[in-house]
Amino acid sequence: MEIEELKFDQRGLIPAIVVDAVTKKVLTLAYMNRESLAISMERGLTCFWSRSRQELWLKGETSGNYQHIVSITADCDGDALVVMVEKDGPACHTGSDSCFIHPVWESDERREFSYEGLLELLKGRKTEKKEGSYTTYLFEKGLDKILKKVGEESTEVIIAAKAGDKRETVYEIADLAYHVMVLMVEMGISLEDIHRELASRHVIDHKVKQEKMT
Repeated sequence: MEIEELKFDQRGLIPAIVVDAVTKKVLTLAYMNRESLAISMERGLTCFWSRSRQELWLKGETSGNYQHIVSITADCDGDALVVMVEKDGPACHTGSDSCFIHPVWESDERREFSYEGLLELLKGRKTEKKEGSYTTYLFEKGLDKILKKVGEESTEVIIAAKAGDKRETVYEIADLAYHVMVLMVEMGISLEDIHRELASRHVIDHKVKQEKMT
């Protein structure tokens, strides 16, 4: 879809929902006009129109918290955008990772889950040492114990998969994922580190496919 096909409101603006490409967390809701959208596409950095200051606003220009654009997608009506980004720092002027920080309501039956949220919980277990926590127990025992559990769970995944038991394999993969994330916390590895590594492999794989086709 071209910029000319998008539907800007009577003020010449279109809402842009900025989402972290790694965690999928909604970071902020901002507005773009045709000029800021063109700049964003040209530079690969989010540029918005500040409604309060009535001027163009390149995110990160003063704070250094630039947002590198992965993709921009318009909705079915062409009157709203989703901007996927890789960020250099907090999205909110308060210093928070996201502007959406005040819970209003949450279902008791449907709890939201995210790998980022789990990783933060694991970090808390490492620093606060909650009594009776299995995670805290792993951190107290140290790297060798964590590595042993990763090895054991890897074996359990293999056994379940070899038996063709999908449900058991899913269960064991979840156990493995948990212990791998404990290992990540122990070694100071972030989700962004893993994301960057996988993304670099995707680029290499794409190049290899291109070479085979030519």
